[in-house]
Amino acid sequence: MLELTVKCLEEKQAEFEAAGIHVPAFDIGAVRARTCDAPVWVHFGSGNLFKGYHAALAQRLIEQGLSNRGIIAVEPFDYEIIHRVYEGCGNLGLQVVMKADGELEKRVIASVTEAIAADSADAWNRLKTIFRSPSLQIVSLSVTEKAYGLRTIDGSFRPEILDEFDAGPAAPVHAMLKLTALVWERYREGFPIALLSTDNFSHNGDRLKDAVLTAAAEWQARGHVDQGFIDWLSNGEKVSFPLSMIDKITPYPSERVRGQLETVISGMEIIRTAKNSVTAPFVNTEEAEYLVIEDLFPNGRPPLEQAGVYFTDRETVDRVERMKVCTCLNPLHTALAIFGCLLGYNSIAAEMEDPDLAALARKIGCDEGMPVVTDPRIIKPAYFIEEVLTKRLPNANIPDTPQRIATDTSQKLGIRFGETIKLYAAADNLDPQNLVLIPLVIAAWCRYLLGLDDAGNPFDPSPDPLLAQVRKELEGIRLGAPESAAGKLRGLLSNSGIFGVDLYRAGLGRRIESYTAELLAGPGAVRQTLHKYTGPQ
Repeated sequence: MLELTVKCLEEKQAEFEAAGIHVPAFDIGAVRARTCDAPVWVHFGSGNLFKGYHAALAQRLIEQGLSNRGIIAVEPFDYEIIHRVYEGCGNLGLQVVMKADGELEKRVIASVTEAIAADSADAWNRLKTIFRSPSLQIVSLSVTEKAYGLRTIDGSFRPEILDEFDAGPAAPVHAMLKLTALVWERYREGFPIALLSTDNFSHNGDRLKDAVLTAAAEWQARGHVDQGFIDWLSNGEKVSFPLSMIDKITPYPSERVRGQLETVISGMEIIRTAKNSVTAPFVNTEEAEYLVIEDLFPNGRPPLEQAGVYFTDRETVDRVERMKVCTCLNPLHTALAIFGCLLGYNSIAAEMEDPDLAALARKIGCDEGMPVVTDPRIIKPAYFIEEVLTKRLPNANIPDTPQRIATDTSQKLGIRFGETIKLYAAADNLDPQNLVLIPLVIAAWCRYLLGLDDAGNPFDPSPDPLLAQVRKELEGIRLGAPESAAGKLRGLLSNSGIFGVDLYRAGLGRRIESYTAELLAGPGAVRQTLHKYTGPQ
């Protein structure tokens, strides 16, 4: 039986290859030594997307002879991922590309040279050393949108964040403050750096810049850092915050894939951490992938365009990101997630076999979203959305679930639907009140928050940082009593912090109230309402 360790890889390379597992053809020890001495790329967030995409990009460069250094993984939040997965495999990973024809393309990923859980003094000192290195060019992030938030729903700083502002940069806890504290170390050395968010939301670089500058300003006001640090962070020739658009569906590790792998390689257990991360030594992912980045790197960058990354200007990134996040993929995913949970599905691909749900996805993207999509030119929206609807979402080999996609929905609605509503309002020839299915999805989310499926059976809504707050606003609403929602939704639907707009001012509030009442009529009302509005109009 094979093991995912460097020793086994070196001793049994032929056996790995015979098992259909590609083995990297480079000296792992030499790459690790060079990276330790002169790091180039650090990544915050050690989860499935990183293992399935960023680490694979770094490996492609090494295998093509375009780089001789790897990537350093930093976990700022869920330290179990490092201690229970990376350490047991000597920082190796196994990428499994799940093709639509059922083929599993397997390769060992050996580009991760260090995996650091930022939970100890030794780890913190090592990170400081890395950030002081003149060779460091990129600090990228995939930490999910909620990790950027420093404030509560009412706009005030969260109490624990205020405590960290008072304490200064010596021992921060929050991911954004950890990053800011490490960049403070770099500032004192005077070396430029690119801070690259690759998280899946609009204007991610701007959001990252706001978080870092906010933390720095609060520390400066308390005397922990100097004004020069603020000026340095604000100077694009010293510190850049490129926009990016990333697209690679990387669901939770699949039990089916685990079962196949364990016939030849041991230790492929799927782990759920205490903080609800689901991870494994392997990552399963789709074949399609897109990464478009604003080309702003004041200390240089690896030639990632040779590994399939698009580098372009800010406007083009913005167009691509809007195309994907606001129109061609993410809104479809969220709509399927909400209705899938209500209708008892546990597979996105299975949902695409449901005529009502397939119509929901197609009409949200093609009918309601495409009128306001902007062609980014480097990727054609019509091609992209057809690939999503006909190849990617229906791929039964991708074990993605509506429950996973429904995670943190409150953080996604403003981007995935609010932006389209705003564009309709701004257009001379469009009216938000002509939208049908986008407001229906928002109503379905209100219905979802009750934690009862379409048959009236209880389910646990997916984790969401605002779940307790928004559910409290809906207290007293009952399935089978649509009148119980009267007057209960205004506070929620007028919250532009969640939806990106006040839905009443956009002319959609009362319609969403009406849809919600329909969805509350009783068991079976979700299916009945969905069918009513996704059929021919």
